[in-house]
Amino acid sequence: MDPGLAPIPGWLRSHPVDRPRHPAGSKCRWHGCTRQGPSLARVSYSLVASSVYTAEDAAYWYAPLARAVPAAALACVITFAGGFYTPEYGLATFGGYAILSGVLGAILGARLLGSSVLRTVFLIQGVVSVAAGIAALIGMRGGLPVLLVVVALWGVVTGFLELYAGIRTRGRRAVARDWTFMGALTVVLAVVCLVIPPDYVQHYNAPGDGGPRILNASVMIVGILGVYGAIVAVYLAIAGFSLRFGASALSKDGATS
Repeated sequence: MDPGLAPIPGWLRSHPVDRPRHPAGSKCRWHGCTRQGPSLARVSYSLVASSVYTAEDAAYWYAPLARAVPAAALACVITFAGGFYTPEYGLATFGGYAILSGVLGAILGARLLGSSVLRTVFLIQGVVSVAAGIAALIGMRGGLPVLLVVVALWGVVTGFLELYAGIRTRGRRAVARDWTFMGALTVVLAVVCLVIPPDYVQHYNAPGDGGPRILNASVMIVGILGVYGAIVAVYLAIAGFSLRFGASALSKDGATS
């Protein structure tokens, strides 16, 4: 080691990505290595990212953002309902969300997905969502049983379809992780609807002067729908911007390497 140079800390030597960069062909006085090309950090990042981000991912970035809009609307409508969580209210809000998200999903899938299999998957998912939304609006007088059945069936079918799309493209497209998460979350929603007893009733006193309240299956299902909408909205918004700037970063890195 050059006596005029300070020693490199151990934690820095253990992370090749953080090591100093040297000109091509020069010899490192700290590590004794000869560099023949671009920095190790750039090469390792390009090798990993280039196998995930694709041109289709770069073009698909605004699809998650568009899908986040109806989910955010669902969360807001339920949150500001003031606890008016009747089965009819749940069917109305879910019906509107399912129809809007189904139409958006089918259109975006047809426009942005190059694979015929993926286009078919998301087209079927969109049709199922629209059908579930219409069934929810038509069956509003059916009460809690209709709400549980429609949401559960919708969640099972659309969730497994999106989960299949994510597993099919895993390791080949960055958006696969988002499809996998969304599919799994929707299936969990369906399972929750199936396990909550329809006759569940719990009486309790609200804090302060709220008085006696009732927690029943309808309140739980509608509240869970609101939580689902909030999670979906936040996750898809983050996913959209991640695709947008992740693909851009890869393109710039590849152009300068």
